[in-house]
Amino acid sequence: MRAAGGHNNWTDGLDAPRLKALFPKADDATLAWAWKMALHPPTGTINCLALNAKGEMSGVTTTAGLAWKIPGRVGDSPILGAGLYVDQEVGAAGCTGRGEENIRVAGAHSIVENMWHGMTPKDAILDALKRVARNYDNDKKRLDKFDINFYALRKDGMYSGGTLWNPQGRADGPPLEFCCYGLPSM
Repeated sequence: MRAAGGHNNWTDGLDAPRLKALFPKADDATLAWAWKMALHPPTGTINCLALNAKGEMSGVTTTAGLAWKIPGRVGDSPILGAGLYVDQEVGAAGCTGRGEENIRVAGAHSIVENMWHGMTPKDAILDALKRVARNYDNDKKRLDKFDINFYALRKDGMYSGGTLWNPQGRADGPPLEFCCYGLPSM
């Protein structure tokens, strides 16, 4: 894919000399800050699901963008059913974290499909997390190498969010375990 100016999204991205050439009036401190932000951006992928007063649902999943771009990689955000899925009759779901693992389980679609079959958003998310873990034979040492987060909103307003690991389950914290938050059953 090429932009009008010929920029190729599949190249190695920006480096310090190219930044200086692109922004010749920027001082070294500003370029150093820009480079630091590109290497370690303060934000990443974001998912937002909405239900309006008329009962219409919408959703969006952004991508972490150029700062995390690996040449040739397509993440889960633009793949329907992976990074985002909305079904006006049932609900919506989205994902952040390691996109490759989400693509393997079609996470957003799987969650919405589970809700279609009567699961609560929390149970639907837990099922998707278990699918990810199954792909690694539930090996916690391998699973501890990445994060994945799911979000779900059902048509009736019930919602939940879940992550592969309890945020306190890393390093010297308690043992790793699935973690899911949301509204209690209505």
